[in-house]
Amino acid sequence: MTDAKPIISIRNVTKNFGRVTAVDNVSIDVMPGEFFALLGPSGCGKTTLLRMLAGFETTSGGEIEIDGQAMLGVPPNKRPVNMVFQSYAVFPHMTVFDNVAYGLKVTGVPKAEITGQVEEALSLVHLEDYGRRKPDQLSGGQRQRVALARALVKKPKVLLLDEPLSALDAKLREAMRLELVRLQHSVGITFVIVTHDQDEALSMADRAAVMDRGVVRQIAPPGELYEHPNSLFVADFIGKVNMLEAKVAGQSGGDLVVEVEGMGRIAVPHEGAAAGNISIAVRPEKTLLSADKPGEGVLALKGKISDVAYYGNESHILLDTETGVQFTSTVQNDARRTESSVAIGDDLWISWAPGNTLVLAE
Repeated sequence: MTDAKPIISIRNVTKNFGRVTAVDNVSIDVMPGEFFALLGPSGCGKTTLLRMLAGFETTSGGEIEIDGQAMLGVPPNKRPVNMVFQSYAVFPHMTVFDNVAYGLKVTGVPKAEITGQVEEALSLVHLEDYGRRKPDQLSGGQRQRVALARALVKKPKVLLLDEPLSALDAKLREAMRLELVRLQHSVGITFVIVTHDQDEALSMADRAAVMDRGVVRQIAPPGELYEHPNSLFVADFIGKVNMLEAKVAGQSGGDLVVEVEGMGRIAVPHEGAAAGNISIAVRPEKTLLSADKPGEGVLALKGKISDVAYYGNESHILLDTETGVQFTSTVQNDARRTESSVAIGDDLWISWAPGNTLVLAE
């Protein structure tokens, strides 16, 4: 990012619905040309925040600026944004061309200019040959592209996307993720997407804000959210994680010494202070399984396999460990075989490098 001013500035924004606080004192800056995600479980306030950006909801407190202009009292049709809804909201009785042209017509764009602008928008989403079709002649992915073209044709400063891929099947959803990133890079417009899908946010966004019960827990690039979560909630919500309760016993150089039931005292690298009861965690793909007890320099637990979940490219091996906590190890299926190399009931060791341990204080 450059030193440019934010195109979206959200300052201490709150939204109450009666006694329920849907958005609680949220502050976020989104930079020009950024692909930004609002990520969190259902009911966390992310869609309410998006609707306040669009002007469909008013704030109960705080300020929103878009492109340097305060949005208080500015109606949706006067804001420099456009929105793509979860349901696409294309008009079934209109052709693809007329769907895309609709917004231009109602805002008084001269008829002579409409055709060129619509054709340009359809070309952006690879639907240049579909202008005469009706929505019921299109696939779900194509209808999604029509909705995108209709939003982009008015050249908004910001495109808001509310769970835009949730109605698509898994394979098409993955393809459309790549398409949205390509499109965003092509047009250079700031995208703000709402999603509950961690894979969507991690694979598309430049940065994401993880929300929980109306509060922003962490704002960071995807890699930082995954490898350096700042709380138990973020670590657990972003990807899979194995967690153990621990008690801080002291510091030793750059290591934090903790007591873990079933493991005794262990040392893990950690910057900053920590005290009292905490959690330590490790991602499943950063663990190794072995029949023999691992050597020095790693953290290890003994366990018994309780389940093997096959996912094609990888398998998830679940172990009931001696700590009483179930651990998962991700194993890549890099050999072409139909039977697993391990079986339910096998006794194995699960180990990981101390440097791959997450220390989570809340």
